[in-house]
Amino acid sequence: MSWWRTPASSTQVTHGGRLWLYVLAAIIMILLIIPTFLVIPMSFSDSQYLEFPPETWSLRWYNEYFGSRKWMRATVVSLKIATATMMVATILGTMAAYALFVSGHRLAKRIFMLLITPMIVPVILIAIGTFYAFGKFGLNNTLTGLVIAHTALATPLVMIVITAALRSYDLNQERVAVSLGATRIKAFFQITLPQIKFSVVTAALLSFLTSFDEVIVAIFVSGGSTATLTKHMFSALRDYIDPTIAAISTIMVLVSTVLLLLTQAIGKK
Repeated sequence: MSWWRTPASSTQVTHGGRLWLYVLAAIIMILLIIPTFLVIPMSFSDSQYLEFPPETWSLRWYNEYFGSRKWMRATVVSLKIATATMMVATILGTMAAYALFVSGHRLAKRIFMLLITPMIVPVILIAIGTFYAFGKFGLNNTLTGLVIAHTALATPLVMIVITAALRSYDLNQERVAVSLGATRIKAFFQITLPQIKFSVVTAALLSFLTSFDEVIVAIFVSGGSTATLTKHMFSALRDYIDPTIAAISTIMVLVSTVLLLLTQAIGKK
């Protein structure tokens, strides 16, 4: 019981005094995780409908997914868009975060808040605005349009992660390199970037997942041969109950978990 009496923070509040907070956090986590634990067993059902618990176990819906040309095409489209979004958003977000952080300009904070607006504005409003704007430039139902739209959603995440990394980094190291004759770009790539590389990798993976999991914008600006995997999943739920989505959801959970573990492994090196 001595652990419950030890301070939980600098405020001297003990772990025992925070018991209610731990219980509340555990309940919230359980409620968030339960849907995932329900979907995974459902993906191994042999039933024509979604059922829990499964009466018979089978890989039927995994075979349906991997054997379907429609699902495979949508998966390839999502992977292409997510990869392109990851590359573009990581570069743009890192550049923006670095420029605003080192500039010291009085408007830097306001510009930062403006650039992360896509995280604040409801996604449905962004989707509607994007649909009408892309319609004028012929970008609807194109991979380029989806990459642009997803980049707008992913870049704020990159900026927040990179800015947090820069705040814990001593910029005097870069200034010393510049004073010794290195250009600002060379100093960034040789001094700063290696020290924040974990944050850059984390931001890149978050950008990938943001694009790969996004559905609302995809519903508005994608279609036909450029329809994403998540849009097909939404259509499958709206038009008819296709248990294949349970198998796909399980795979997406697995991919997200692997990427998270990969990020942690990289951070320990």
